[in-house]
Amino acid sequence: MPVSPTEFTAALGQHASGVCLLTVRDGMDDVGTTVSSVVSVSAAPPLIAVGLVAAGYPAEVLEEVGRCGLTVLAAGHAIVASRFSSAGRPSARHLLESVPWSRAPASDAIVLDGGLVALDCRLERLVEAGDHVLALLAVDDVLPGDPAAAPLLRHRGRYVDETGRAAGRA
Repeated sequence: MPVSPTEFTAALGQHASGVCLLTVRDGMDDVGTTVSSVVSVSAAPPLIAVGLVAAGYPAEVLEEVGRCGLTVLAAGHAIVASRFSSAGRPSARHLLESVPWSRAPASDAIVLDGGLVALDCRLERLVEAGDHVLALLAVDDVLPGDPAAAPLLRHRGRYVDETGRAAGRA
């Protein structure tokens, strides 16, 4: 019997994953989305893969611009993660009012202060994967963050800290 999308989503919700914020600057505005499908692909050269909704605006802008920033979120970023996972969200800068951030040097994309680390990336290619695409990204720079911060995790459809408790608010 085929696995339904609901059954599949519930099953994979049992797997705790780190949460990141992917941002792209397209010259006129900033676009961002919360992602939890991030995979290290290669150390030499440094490559990662990020899962994005194929029909989503962030994937479209990333394909057009070719560069992005990726911030590994801390547990205190739960509200930011929620804001960027909502449909119909406004500009990234509006969602980050009162949240400290800067720009990555090569991509000029927004990276958050207080994250565990941020990566300044260049798009190598998009690979179709069902209703998503895998963005294969070359990492051009590693921007230090707060390695002592607790990570933000996604588990069973909620944002939690490393103890499994609801993640803090920032």
